[in-house]
Amino acid sequence: MPLFHNSSYKRKPFYLINEHFETIYPSVFRRVQMPEYVRERMELDDGDFLDVDWLQNHQKRCVIVSHGLEGNSQRPYVKGMAKIFFENDWDVAAWNYRSCSDEMNRLKRLYHHGVTDDLERIVKFVVSKGYSQIALVGVSMGGSTTLKYLGEQGPNAQKEIIGAAVFSVPCNLHDSGEQLKKRGNKIYRERFLKKLIDKVKRKAAQYPEMDIKGIDNIQTFDEFDERFTAPLHGFKNALDFYQSSTSDQYYPSIRKPVLIANALNDPMLGEKCYPYQLAEESEFILLETPKIGGHVGFTVSGDDQTWAERRALEYISQFVK
Repeated sequence: MPLFHNSSYKRKPFYLINEHFETIYPSVFRRVQMPEYVRERMELDDGDFLDVDWLQNHQKRCVIVSHGLEGNSQRPYVKGMAKIFFENDWDVAAWNYRSCSDEMNRLKRLYHHGVTDDLERIVKFVVSKGYSQIALVGVSMGGSTTLKYLGEQGPNAQKEIIGAAVFSVPCNLHDSGEQLKKRGNKIYRERFLKKLIDKVKRKAAQYPEMDIKGIDNIQTFDEFDERFTAPLHGFKNALDFYQSSTSDQYYPSIRKPVLIANALNDPMLGEKCYPYQLAEESEFILLETPKIGGHVGFTVSGDDQTWAERRALEYISQFVK
């Protein structure tokens, strides 16, 4: 599919002077005014649960929104997506990955970039509600999960899925991890690791046999993933986790229309997170690379909605029947 180099996102507020301001400002200061979610707990076949937050217009179409690493349905980028689709006659299911809602999940496993079984459960759950058209929207890790899921499903993806839009996606997981090791990205690395370490400590309170000795000395994602992510989720080691979970290897199998929008100045994405060749070779993937936007930023001057939110609605709307 032709690549979309001439992105429609060109106008950011003057005070967002670089990619770090573009990334951090909306994450910290943005507030989204919208109706309250209605939470539904989905009990799973393995004894665990997922919390799904709904906005419902009683429509026949629903958008499923997947959040980023250590995010949840309350993050402003999720609420912004929920709001714009809800206001345009969509029902919204904003789901929380295991351990990411207000309550720690029951099982020892948590979640990670490559875990698609829960997204599959969510899709089937939404289908069971009677929706005839479903769109998928994913942000950062949620985008990675969405793309991997669609690639794994290939031509067998739920017929109700009409398309997907994903933003700020670490398309190559290892490459994104290498990017986060850079000195200028210390603020993001430390923030994510602190949250992940705190979460493992909470999990260890549930499962006292977990060895968390020295956990506060972990400095890199490689260390964390080697020590916790891999063994908790059945991988041999961190490298096995990265190789198995990276979403880009699944792109050739995607058979639903997908927009991938990654800003060229995203501080968390390395060169391999811009899959130009894979997009060119696919009739289903449209890759759009705005020059600006940061990571999950895309703030627009004088607009309470971000460019990503308006672009997601615009892209998905063309497939509504």
